[in-house]
Formats: sequence, structure tokens, C-alpha cells
Amino acid sequence: MAKKIKISLAAARVNANMSQSDTARAMNVTPNTVSNWETGKTAPTVLQMQKMCQIYKMPFDVVYVPEVSK
Repeated sequence: MAKKIKISLAAARVNANMSQSDTARAMNVTPNTVSNWETGKTAPTVLQMQKMCQIYKMPFDVVYVPEVSK
């Protein structure tokens, strides 16, 4: 069985040919919020992750969120 490779939020966004601003508009958040999610400063909620995966057309289980910085 083939192993799925997890990719970062930023890689998923780039793969979907979207900018942080595009994602922010689709998610109804600021581009800074998207940046913070991608760098691990903050984390999206599970519902936000599900919505992003739909927007990026990516399965939920192949996208990872960086650990939140303290």
C-alpha cells in the first residue's frame, strides 16, 4: 500500500495556485491570519482546516499544520 505524504499548509496553498490573500478571502480571515497558520504562530480550527482542504481540493489527512509557537 502506498504511503501518503503530508504537505504543509503553504505547499497545499501553492499547489492550489492561490495566494495568501486568495485564501484569506475564501476563508473570510485576514492574509496575516493565513500567514500565521502557515508559520505555526497560530493554528486554524478543525472546521477551518476542513474548509481549507475543500478550497485547496486536498484530502484532510495529507495536509499538516505546523506546531504552534509558544
